[in-house]
Amino acid sequence: MTAPSHTARARSFDSAAARYAAHRPSYPSALFDAVEDMAGHPLAGARVADVGAGTGIATALLRARGADVIAVEPGEGMTAQFRRELPGVPIVRGDGNRLPLATASLDFLTYAQSWHWTDPERSVPEALRVLRPGGALALWWNTSALDVPWIDAQTDRVQRHFGLDRVVRRNGDGTHTALDALAGRLEVARHRVRWSRRVPVDAHLANVSSHSIFLVHGEESTAAFLAEERRHLHAAFPDGTVEETYDVELLLATRP
Repeated sequence: MTAPSHTARARSFDSAAARYAAHRPSYPSALFDAVEDMAGHPLAGARVADVGAGTGIATALLRARGADVIAVEPGEGMTAQFRRELPGVPIVRGDGNRLPLATASLDFLTYAQSWHWTDPERSVPEALRVLRPGGALALWWNTSALDVPWIDAQTDRVQRHFGLDRVVRRNGDGTHTALDALAGRLEVARHRVRWSRRVPVDAHLANVSSHSIFLVHGEESTAAFLAEERRHLHAAFPDGTVEETYDVELLLATRP
């Protein structure tokens, strides 16, 4: 199976924006408590840009904390869905490699599940440019809790289906790459928050199929995996409700 390009995977979400909005997991309040504690100042009243905002899952939570948020999103389909979900929140087209934002204008620059789609050689200088002195760059990812046996087994099945390297154990987790990119430029603090949610089997499978690796391989390949996976899940969860467990991996760096 030919590996899809990074660009193709980044652009794939536009075709599944409604599914993404309906089924992707949110984030726990403890994550935002940690962001504030590590940054040393509150989100309430802060000027925040949420980059790679997608359908607005993180943007809505930042706004609920009292932040003055603007969203930045490159995808047309995701932007359209964002406007349906959050019609009162400003959103501009762009990405982290070239932010359409004024210099030294932000208290927080956030990337929820999206930093790994940037080129750090460009996105790190851009982050430093738009943050005010003392402003914080916060990057986070919902990662599957692989110490939970059924999650570990499902991850193996995904990797086998797509012929992926078994060393790649966390779908979408760009933590290590981000740490390497920021090393020597900013002092980075790291924090982990575990949380879980209970969803019907079909909702869980819709979440799984909204990941880029499925989107770029087409409906036939995805349907084959989902049919087999549904059997595994009903065996593991006879009541039809899946408990998804996540570790949110948070990296935060403060601009000097």
